[in-house]
Amino acid sequence: MFETKIAIIVRDDLLVWQKLNVTAFLTSGVLGANADLLGERYEDASGKTYSPLMIQPMIVLAADAAGLARIHARALGRGAEMAIYIEEMFATGHDAANRAAVKQFPTYELNLVGLALRDDRKIVDKITKGAKMHP
Repeated sequence: MFETKIAIIVRDDLLVWQKLNVTAFLTSGVLGANADLLGERYEDASGKTYSPLMIQPMIVLAADAAGLARIHARALGRGAEMAIYIEEMFATGHDAANRAAVKQFPTYELNLVGLALRDDRKIVDKITKGAKMHP
């Protein structure tokens, strides 16, 4: 049992490919902020090794746009570190363009399609209240 919880919240009206894309990018944001989450390399019975994975499970939740905005506001209010993904990032092709897209909007005008956070389990539960398990 981990003292922290990782939650990824994705807007529920996205296309499947968009949900997968957002989840992948947000996972990298959690790992980038918490390098200690990276485990050891995997090895099969033949001795072939594979890249390490995160050591902690993640929960993927879904919320509508209003719910995602509430979760974002709660996280900001608690000072939680977040990774975010906005709709405009679907039209970009690299990291610098993604950061430029985010830079265009004030905090409460971000067109969020997903966010991820890792914090104390109880805090994450309070922040994500109202989101549902992703189907």
